[in-house]
Amino acid sequence: MRVLIAEDEYLCLVGLKSNIEDLGHQVVGVATDGLQAVEMAIEKKPDLVITDINMPSLDGIEALKKINEKLFIPGIIVSGYYDENLIKRATKEGVLYYITKPFEMRDLEIAINIASARFEEFKKLHHELKDTKKALEARKYIEKAKGILMDRMSITEPEAMKRLQKISRDNNQKLVDVANDLIKADSLFKN
Repeated sequence: MRVLIAEDEYLCLVGLKSNIEDLGHQVVGVATDGLQAVEMAIEKKPDLVITDINMPSLDGIEALKKINEKLFIPGIIVSGYYDENLIKRATKEGVLYYITKPFEMRDLEIAINIASARFEEFKKLHHELKDTKKALEARKYIEKAKGILMDRMSITEPEAMKRLQKISRDNNQKLVDVANDLIKADSLFKN
């Protein structure tokens, strides 16, 4: 994975970078404050962002929020504090894992693996939701076009659907495109 690290403590940054590389990942950038992390993430488009919470300019949670307003990138929070309010805030902003310092390389590996797996699930759900929305939108146009044909031609719903499908096949067009064309043509006649 291509990883961006945001950590303002030099020794923690060096150790984290070393651990990530030892796990076989590539560190594509290191930021020492939240604003720099946001800019770097947008520029470099990493596969994962690992950030400390307490940083100058912008805290890690807010930085991840701003990054995800532009790009959808999984984030892991590294913190020296175990604080329920911070954990809730991080979860609310879409952070996929919260790990407390000090931690071992194995803990980091687990965090990366879980965050990656959860992110893939989110992406899959996002695509499914997008496809469902498209299908519902298409269905809405097809239903409207069928209604127009039924009114104008005094035919049944199954007959209207068959006519739309025939036009679609004959013109090698998607059914929803045929429906949209019919709706547009009908609106011209009404005006």
